Amino acid sequence: MSAALDPVDWLLFSLSRAFRSPLAVFVQIQGCVICLTLAIGWAFAAYVRNREINRMKDAMKCGNSFAFLCHDINELEHSNQVNLPRVTVVMPLKGFGEHNLHNWKSQITSLYGGPLEFLFVVESTEDPAYHAVSRLIRDFKDDVDAKIILAGLSTTCSQKIHNQLVGVERMHKDTKYVLFLDDDVMLHPGSIGALTAEMEKNPEIFIQTGYPLDLPSGSLGSYCIYEYHMPCSMGFATGGKTFFLWGGCMMMHADDFRRDNYGVVSGLRDGGYSDDMTLAAIAGAHKRLITSPPVAVFPHPLASDLSFSRYWNYLRKQTFVLESYISRVNWLMNRGLFSFHCYLSWGFVAPYFMAAVHIAAALQIYIKGYSYEETTCTTSGLLLASCLAICTLTELLSMWNLTRIEVQLCNMLSPEAPKLSLDYYNWSLIFVALLVDNFLYPISAFRSHFSQSINWSGIRYHLKNGKINKIERNRGRGPKFTDLGGKHLYGKKGAPPKASFLSSLARSLCQWHQPKKYEV
Repeated sequence: MSAALDPVDWLLFSLSRAFRSPLAVFVQIQGCVICLTLAIGWAFAAYVRNREINRMKDAMKCGNSFAFLCHDINELEHSNQVNLPRVTVVMPLKGFGEHNLHNWKSQITSLYGGPLEFLFVVESTEDPAYHAVSRLIRDFKDDVDAKIILAGLSTTCSQKIHNQLVGVERMHKDTKYVLFLDDDVMLHPGSIGALTAEMEKNPEIFIQTGYPLDLPSGSLGSYCIYEYHMPCSMGFATGGKTFFLWGGCMMMHADDFRRDNYGVVSGLRDGGYSDDMTLAAIAGAHKRLITSPPVAVFPHPLASDLSFSRYWNYLRKQTFVLESYISRVNWLMNRGLFSFHCYLSWGFVAPYFMAAVHIAAALQIYIKGYSYEETTCTTSGLLLASCLAICTLTELLSMWNLTRIEVQLCNMLSPEAPKLSLDYYNWSLIFVALLVDNFLYPISAFRSHFSQSINWSGIRYHLKNGKINKIERNRGRGPKFTDLGGKHLYGKKGAPPKASFLSSLARSLCQWHQPKKYEV
């Protein structure tokens, strides 16, 4: 060590020199490759979404002012609408938050022209959602077929799955398709019709799904959740076949539940923790088709008070799903995902630490007047850091572009809703969220693996051999709010908002389709 170097500078230069070893260079190049791979994936997803926007614009130019409902206006003819199949929408509820009423209204005021029923399923009357939904149903009792169902406590599976299965048991006997929706899904007027049309076109479809467009509220926690979901979004923007499944929106054949085809009911009921992971595993095991239409992207406003601790709780629940499985093959796939995701997450973060060391070393050389020979540093470290910066910028631009296009698509699919905007987009927080989320993911995953238990909306689930084997309920001792929507789990009530033009149009369609209900 040169006498002119103080210990801190010597350590910095030594690290910079070490980070030019073949292994370190490989890690830094790998970071650039990860960034570019994500950028290409988001670019393809943006192409698929933008293609749908162009189709809608072309339809409107041809005189179809209802392109947000269907591309061919002839599909709205009475002769076509009267033959649409019956759909039952099952919504498992837990708690009540700032966006729930708006989301529920967007669901029950669907402009689907066929027979449609809505089943809101809650654990008990003590759930704050019960009172808010009861008011909403009273306001629309003459216009929509909606019911609130008390499911009771789950004993063999998660409360959400229990609510879903109770809803399926209560669906209409003539229901052809069942649509499971989370209460944080904001539907477009034509969403149910679009999903149903795809099911009718291709009876081989096992599940149709969609994906949320997270709208960060401004906190670091909300941007971390936005960043966590974005890599998965490219798997849903295929315009067709996908291997991904989101439990917030799943349309399936009702007969699959009536007959327990492929073990969908038993697989969920007997120890099921995650509805989407369980059903995706069943689809994979039986080579069944999952699709995601290009219009199935739904605005998902995150809670305005979403704290970092709530983000951490959410991340814990997301990593915990990899601990549940229904078969040996499913276990192996989850272990592979666990290892692959952890490797890529820290493989993504490590190059930024190395780049920071290279830049800090170069600054010290410049500020203190060291020579490169004296510090044994070279400019190759700065070259690697520059490449990483360019790749990161490309990645961020691609992520922003996909979000911009999905915002535009959502605005076109819901023409009367308040316009979504990217004016709030904070590039600095996006970059910080990229590092924070990828750094914390392996920590959360390992904690989930060794704990084998999780607190979900005030209920603690314990796993054994991939299935729930113990459920603990300690009212008041767990969290009082849900993670993303900030829903009150134990107490707050709300009032439904005012009606809109599309709500009135939905009521008119209901009256037209079910005239007997309004006969004098």
